[in-house]
Amino acid sequence: MIKALVILLWPTGIAAILAATALLANRSVPSPPPVPSTMNGHNGTDPTVGPRSARSSVIGLLLILVAAAVVVYALTALLGMLAAHAGPGIDKPIYTWMIHHRVHFWKWVMDRVTKVGYTWTTWGAAAAAAVCLAAVYLGRRWLPLAALGAAVVLDHYLAFALRLNFGRVGPPDNPHGTFLSGGCDRIVVFYGLIAFLIWREVSGSKRTAVWAAGVVAALGFSEAYSSEYLTLHWFTDIVSGFVFGCLVLAAFIVTIRVVDGPARKAVAESPVRPVVSSRRATTRE
Repeated sequence: MIKALVILLWPTGIAAILAATALLANRSVPSPPPVPSTMNGHNGTDPTVGPRSARSSVIGLLLILVAAAVVVYALTALLGMLAAHAGPGIDKPIYTWMIHHRVHFWKWVMDRVTKVGYTWTTWGAAAAAAVCLAAVYLGRRWLPLAALGAAVVLDHYLAFALRLNFGRVGPPDNPHGTFLSGGCDRIVVFYGLIAFLIWREVSGSKRTAVWAAGVVAALGFSEAYSSEYLTLHWFTDIVSGFVFGCLVLAAFIVTIRVVDGPARKAVAESPVRPVVSSRRATTRE
């Protein structure tokens, strides 16, 4: 019975996240009408934007990200010290309980599900998204290429430095799975950044932003569940991976907004006035 409930936790968790997302999206404040922008080529038609301005923007993006990387590393290192001291008391009971409540078939399914967060899977998605988004970002083709390329380098080496610093040994099923879950981290960073880049160019509405965040959260929950079910990481490593991924993603979102400004297009979601009333007003006139 308990094994069945553990299995049902996966679809139930995803359904709960998506239901909460739908509720928040319906309650989101309508976005203001779109305001056209002609500065710095934001509308993609300004011919004054040349290689020099693009080059300076890329340099600015990278410099801000370097400073943000230091802050992210410091905050995650504090979390790592907490996990190293308090983690064993939390992780080992959860690990033992999970080992005794696994089903072979579901373990096989989760082994396929967890591949969504693998290194080459997420890097491949980032490369494909960068190429496709470069065609959409007219006049600013450098932005998705620079952002996703920098994400690969920054995320990889920051996580590598944290693992070297703490050297935490993983559970028996994955003795090399040291501090912070790379799968959970990459799900948040790469799929979250791809969703953000698509949203800021295609939509810009708050409702779409809520849905994008909800989908990424559902993917993150799926990766966390599969990692814990397969006992690939300690529980505190999974939580730390999520926190680290959110910090890195937040650094990229803030940096992109500083360098390139707010979202280009805001979809007006204000209620549409009834056509009948306008006709009546015209008739009375």
